[in-house]
Amino acid sequence: MADKTIPTGREAPFHAHEMIVSKTDARGRLVYCNDVFIRLSGYHEKDLIGAPHSIIRHPDMPRCIFKLLWDTIQAGGEIFAYVVNMSKNGDHYWVLAHVTPSFGAGGEIVGFHSNRRKPSETAVSSIKTLYQDLKQIEDRPSNRKDGMLEATETLHGMLTKKEVEYDRFVLAL
Repeated sequence: MADKTIPTGREAPFHAHEMIVSKTDARGRLVYCNDVFIRLSGYHEKDLIGAPHSIIRHPDMPRCIFKLLWDTIQAGGEIFAYVVNMSKNGDHYWVLAHVTPSFGAGGEIVGFHSNRRKPSETAVSSIKTLYQDLKQIEDRPSNRKDGMLEATETLHGMLTKKEVEYDRFVLAL
């Protein structure tokens, strides 16, 4: 995301039949984007390839969710997660992402693959409240790392109380 991009509050049109697909290298730099990704991002393909996937990161997205995502996929697991992304013009769009590692011939992680669909309005409504709470926790301390750790503990506490892992929680919304 460009530092000067300001969220507009407008939702970018994204249809239920569409699938967003992207692939990154092991460092999270884009190596492939399908046409839907390119259209929704508002960037040209040449500006996306080689850029960090975070180019579309919305500032309202809690960092602790990305920490959970990265910890999971870097350990070789897959994850489902709700994510709000931001287009180049500041519009946003919610996705239900399925992110998996890609493995080389020797079993090492060589990159990541993500398929994303439009989530239901009910799911977005439910997850928005949680993400707003987590983001507020993250933003309280003056130290960003402390805020993310506190929000991560809050998220893990909520999931433990519900006796569910994040993926199961997400897919039940």
